[in-house]
Amino acid sequence: MTSVLAGIGHYGLWLREFIGATARHGMPKGQMMAEAFKIGIKSLPILLIISGFVGTNLALQGYNAFKPLGGQRLVGMFVALAGVRELAPIIAAAMIAAKAGTEMASQIGVMKIREQIDALEVMAVNPLAYLIAPRLVGILLMLPALTTLAIFTMLTTAYMVSVHQLGLSGHEFLQFAEEAIQPIDFFYGAVKAVIFGAIICTISCYFGFNCGKGPEGVGQATNRAVVTSSVICIVLNYFVSELLYGGAL
Repeated sequence: MTSVLAGIGHYGLWLREFIGATARHGMPKGQMMAEAFKIGIKSLPILLIISGFVGTNLALQGYNAFKPLGGQRLVGMFVALAGVRELAPIIAAAMIAAKAGTEMASQIGVMKIREQIDALEVMAVNPLAYLIAPRLVGILLMLPALTTLAIFTMLTTAYMVSVHQLGLSGHEFLQFAEEAIQPIDFFYGAVKAVIFGAIICTISCYFGFNCGKGPEGVGQATNRAVVTSSVICIVLNYFVSELLYGGAL
């Protein structure tokens, strides 16, 4: 427990140092879009595949759960509530943590053990602002967009399974889905995506900057970055949902 609290305190101090460095030095403008491309576009195929099959499973399990009660036509409502409010943001965050988070931690870790970070300091370039700020802006731009695409893919595949495999009415699926969610739910999904993106980026970069020596140290830092950021996002998802929806969830 003591080591956990010490780690949280060290992360907090490191985060304060990063914010101060970025405020003083700014960020390299040219790298922001490159980082957004790496984080967003390269993660898109795997996100679409996973979101698509999650949507099919939601439709199938929702149908099997509601059928004994005679409410199988409510599948659209079930998919919309589960997908839009909860699953799409957390799935997008998990994919980014697994792919982009590992890249951030490993790249910065390799730079540290090769003393490239020390070289930046010698050249009067603040490594925190130079290496982290573009990645943070990139993930904050792309994760809400990826979450929206995950929602669309989930609903589309669930609709296809419901109509073409389970024989439900497409009109009823869309009607109940539309009644279950409101435009504010998409905004709340984007809010969750921004929070998760900030957590994934800062934690991954933190472990990269504080990795041990040699390839083993980089591997451990990468593993800790993914595990820690994923667990924090999943735990925090409950508290953010409670804050946004309260007892209405």
